[in-house]
Parts: sequence; C-alpha cells; structure tokens
Amino acid sequence: MTVVDNAIYVGGHRTSDPSSLDQTFEEMSARHGMAWIGLYRPDESELREIVEEFSLHSLAVEDALSGHQRPKLDHYGDSVFIVLRPARYLDSEEEVEFGEVHVFVGPGFIVTVRHAESPDLAKVRSRLEGDPELLARGPMAVLYGIVDEVVDEYGPVVAGLENDIDEIEDQLFANDPAVARRIFSLTREVIDFQRAVGPLIPILERLQLEAESFGIDVEVGRGFRDAHDHVIRIVERSASFRTILENSLLLHATLVTQRQNDAMAEMTEFSLTQNEQVKKVSGWAAILFAPTLVGTVYGMNFDYMPELHWSLGYPMALGLMAATSLTLYTIFKRKGWL
Repeated sequence: MTVVDNAIYVGGHRTSDPSSLDQTFEEMSARHGMAWIGLYRPDESELREIVEEFSLHSLAVEDALSGHQRPKLDHYGDSVFIVLRPARYLDSEEEVEFGEVHVFVGPGFIVTVRHAESPDLAKVRSRLEGDPELLARGPMAVLYGIVDEVVDEYGPVVAGLENDIDEIEDQLFANDPAVARRIFSLTREVIDFQRAVGPLIPILERLQLEAESFGIDVEVGRGFRDAHDHVIRIVERSASFRTILENSLLLHATLVTQRQNDAMAEMTEFSLTQNEQVKKVSGWAAILFAPTLVGTVYGMNFDYMPELHWSLGYPMALGLMAATSLTLYTIFKRKGWL
C-alpha cells in the first residue's frame, strides 16, 4: 500500500498511528476521531479498501486513478472531491513543473492522493498539527490547509516567471536569435499556469457561498476567503505576464523586420553605388572605344585605302578621334554617368 502517512486525530491532536487501514477504520469509529490518510500514486486495488469503507463515489475514484484532471470541485452527498494542480519552479531548468493532488473529504475522514512530488503535504500536516485549535475544526480545516499550501507554492512560480520575462527583455535588445523560441516556451508555461490557477477562483467562491452545505465553520471560511484573495492576485499577475509575452513577441517581430529593412537599405545603397561605378566604367570604355575604332581601321594597311596617301589623313584621323571622344564625354556628363 502506497500510504505515505496515516493518523487518527481527536480534538485536534494526533492520537494514533495505525499500522493498517483496517486498524484506522476501527480506531476512527471507536475514538470518534478524524482519519487523515495520505496516498502516493495508488493503483485501483490499493484504493478499493478505502473506497468501500468511506463509500467514495465511483466517478471520483475513476478520476483519482486516471489523473490528468483539471482543477475542479464535485459534491457527492456528504462527501467532497476536489482536484488541485500545484506547481513549482525549477531554478536549474528555468521551467515550471506541474503536479496533481486529489482530495476526498467526508464526515470524519480526509484522503489525499498525490500524483507528483508537489505539494509538500507533510509540511501541511506538520503545520496543522502545530495548530490543534484549527485541526479540531475537522476535515474541511485540513482541506483549507492543503489549498493554502498549494496557493503558497504558486508564489515562487510567479517570481520565477517574472525573472524569466525580465531576462527575455534583455535578450530582445541584445539581438539574441534564441529569444523567439524562449518567448514561445515561456508563453506555454504561463498558459499552463493559468489553467492550473484560474479554476481555483470559482472553486473557492463555491466553498464560501455554500459553506453550510460543505460543513465549513466561520474560521475555516475566513481561511478560504484569504486563499481566494491570493488566487485572484496570482491570476491577475499571470494575465499580465501573458500580455507582456505577447507584446514581446510582437516587438521581436518588429525588431527583426527593422533589421531586415536596414539590411535591405544597405544593400540598396551598395547597389546604387555599384551602379554609379558601372556607369563611369562604361562611359570611359565607350569614350576610349571611339579612337580605338578609328585607329584600328587606319591600322589595317590596305594598299587601296583613299586616305592612306592623303596628306591630311593623319590630322583628320586624330581630329575624328578627339571629336568622337569629346562628343561621348559631353553626352555621358550630361546624363550623370561621369
């Protein structure tokens, strides 16, 4: 049996540590006390004995066995089934790890079923045992203690997410190429965190509104109200985180576009400069081509060329070269090529 802890409480004091569930059921009836049984990842056979003794609803038991449930509160006659999604921030991985705990509450008993390391229910038990007056108020006081611990553990998660968001802002303006992936990953964590925390608001509201039907006294009701206020603040902060991340992703896209535009502007400027150089080279090549052409024609040395034996042939060839070059230079200069 994956029983983490098993105790009988009378008047808010731990009076017995039964060695078996059968002994727990016997002493609970004999002492008229409250049984608090803590289980860790039990299978169906391990839950059957508890189910039969406390007449737990089959649907609630099915949910507790399958896990992966959303936070919720179900009321079955004189028993209550509640699912909580605790979370803790892992500093080494800079990630949020989500757990799951199911709680069965009924007259004279409370059964907790954990599917992860969080929350630390041993800490809850120790704190409540140090406050017999609160523990004496019954199973709903224990439920309050568990809810309060889950909500308290959200605090470091919020701080960790906030620190990650601050780092993302630094990465954005440092042109870190990995920032987009981190923004997306962190957004998913924030969404999962909202899904874990958000449903607690209607759950705690229902516990306060229907306190009498749930057997919640005034003092425990005040505790649930305080937890409700904390959850509202956490939900509001997580909503602001999501907005910041969405804006960060938009800013990242804007910065990337701006950098691309700057690169395109530089390329365009370089291309224009290069075009100017090509124009100059082409212009001078055309100017030099004209005298080269004339010189080539007159350098063929055929016997029967009219101008070869003409006394003005040489000056005419030079003049033609100069005139052609000057004409081309003037044209290119006016067009801005030179």
